Amino acid sequence: MLFRYKALFNQKIIKGKVEAESDNQAKMYIKNLGYFLIELKKETQTQNLLFFFLNNINFNDIVNFTRQMAIMLNAGLTLIDSFDILKKQTNKIALLRLIEDLEKEIKSGNSFSSALKKHPQYFPNLYVALVKSGEASGKLSDILLKLSQNLEKEREFKSKIKGAMIYPLILIIGMISVMFIMVTFVIPRLLDLYKDFNIDLPLTTKILMSISSVSSRFWPLIIFGVIGVISGIKKIFSTNQGKLFFDQTVLKIPIINNVVKISTLVDSTRTLSILIGAGVSLIESLEIIIEITSNLIYQKSFKNIVKKIEKGISLGQAMQQEQIFPPILVQMTQVGEQTGKLDDTLGRISRYFEMESEMAVKALTTLIEPTILVFMGLGVGVLVSSVITPIYQLTSSFK
Repeated sequence: MLFRYKALFNQKIIKGKVEAESDNQAKMYIKNLGYFLIELKKETQTQNLLFFFLNNINFNDIVNFTRQMAIMLNAGLTLIDSFDILKKQTNKIALLRLIEDLEKEIKSGNSFSSALKKHPQYFPNLYVALVKSGEASGKLSDILLKLSQNLEKEREFKSKIKGAMIYPLILIIGMISVMFIMVTFVIPRLLDLYKDFNIDLPLTTKILMSISSVSSRFWPLIIFGVIGVISGIKKIFSTNQGKLFFDQTVLKIPIINNVVKISTLVDSTRTLSILIGAGVSLIESLEIIIEITSNLIYQKSFKNIVKKIEKGISLGQAMQQEQIFPPILVQMTQVGEQTGKLDDTLGRISRYFEMESEMAVKALTTLIEPTILVFMGLGVGVLVSSVITPIYQLTSSFK
């Protein structure tokens, strides 16, 4: 439950919100903050839902948390001091509770990495492994700084891809919505005019009349049917066999497969570079890569690489035996192993793949946009000709 409170602190009125299971728990929480409670009110369910969406911890919060922790630890502050400063700065109750829980674990004698491990929904294995290596090497602030930079790059990279795909997606949704409204609500009224006239209608008009008749009568069922089909497809693709089929199919589609391949390589090479640079073993680093890789085809390849490395084969040779990895990655990995600068080499190749991915996304959007416009034009042309052609036939019959 969400409570709104008004309290007194240092002769100033403070207003805020607190999430608690009961009013007594909320009062105790406010008292622990050192506030003198004046008023406490329970929020409505609508306000609770709005508060949940606005105060839920997101990826940006974790990025900012990591960056701030890195700066404060680098300045010489302890973990507890850093948590105290963050608690005063944050306005999100969910984030405040997370910080308090981490602080409680540290005060109990647990390490920072073990405290983070108890919140896998916010801190994945990659995050925990890097923090653990930072604690072991005594360079936690440096590791957190690298981790925050990696998270920021990941956020920037994902936002570029999403931003590039928003316009085509809006076009597709708009086209489908307009076509559905026209066929369901507008076209039937126009086509009703032809029923009273004894003329031979064009085939496209007859087809359009049949579609419009069904759509205007059963449009709620059609909408629920589409939602059901989409839900069913998502459920099928959520299974291992469905996901494998989807991943295999995507990698066979021209242009789209290039975007998927390069995007996967960007994440894997960048992450592997940071893990190896932080002192994490190659096998453990690859196991983390397997966990964060969403495409099952690449996941399988990385599993094969782990098995080959355990048998004594180098990373570059193991990659060379997997056909899914491009020659430039194999060659650069082998160079990095020979020079002893594998982490630096992988970092360079990840930046190269990042530039390649941006070009691949641009190529995809360049192809999608005119294709959508062509289909829109064809659809509008068919609709217009199906409606207008009978009018010309009527006028000619009157003559």
